[in-house]
Amino acid sequence: MVTSEFKLFKFMLMGMSMAVALALTCPARAFDIKAGVNKESGPFDLFKFGFKAYKNGQKEEAVEAYKYAAEKGHTGSRWALANMYADGDGVAQDDFEAFKIYSEIAQQGVEPGSEDTGFFVNALLSLANYYKHGITGSPVKIDLTQARQLYFQVASTFGVAEAQFQLAQMMLAGEGGSASPQQAKKWLNQARKSGHPGAMAVFGNILFDEGQTARGLALMTAALDRCKPKDCNWMEALQEQAFSVANEADRRTAISLSHTIASGSDD
Repeated sequence: MVTSEFKLFKFMLMGMSMAVALALTCPARAFDIKAGVNKESGPFDLFKFGFKAYKNGQKEEAVEAYKYAAEKGHTGSRWALANMYADGDGVAQDDFEAFKIYSEIAQQGVEPGSEDTGFFVNALLSLANYYKHGITGSPVKIDLTQARQLYFQVASTFGVAEAQFQLAQMMLAGEGGSASPQQAKKWLNQARKSGHPGAMAVFGNILFDEGQTARGLALMTAALDRCKPKDCNWMEALQEQAFSVANEADRRTAISLSHTIASGSDD
């Protein structure tokens, strides 16, 4: 199953949002398959129908519409269908099926500036996650080298903070290639500038260990204001450990600086 850090990359919903915005500017059809939308309809009409069906809880109809649109090459429909398989949302959960659809999107590529860019990037991130963890009972085995390469592609080409964070974590651990702490630090710094809480916490911990006590502690503290519930425990552990060994002056400075960081005033 695609983990929740990738669901966040339904930032790529940016791509979906663009499509929906376009849909809303088009003449509305009655929400009924008999009202001019069928398997012979154009891919975008099928996509709009699938999206409306999904929002109305009619997920079987959404899957059917997405499948027809996907067969006609509609990238957004492929992406939506892959997510449904990955999450077991309206269909039986099937990571391998999701993997195959994400692979089709990745192999298709994307033109610079295309409205499909969000779908393409999300597909690459999802594939990286699958390669990092493998899919039990399928031909997809753990391939850390491939995962690291995909994270690097998204981090460097598209500047996505989640990919930068995941890449840095692999570089720190020496997964999928040699350990590279300095390169990892560079990627973490970029990701934390985009407000990625995990990157802020790990980057702050590195700075703290390097002797930049107040600044490192400040970043770890600021990260706690943004952490998602699933990540808060490990971030709190890092911050509390650092806080316990810092002196009182550094603690006070860190708390003050954390407010500046949280407000986005710190670079």
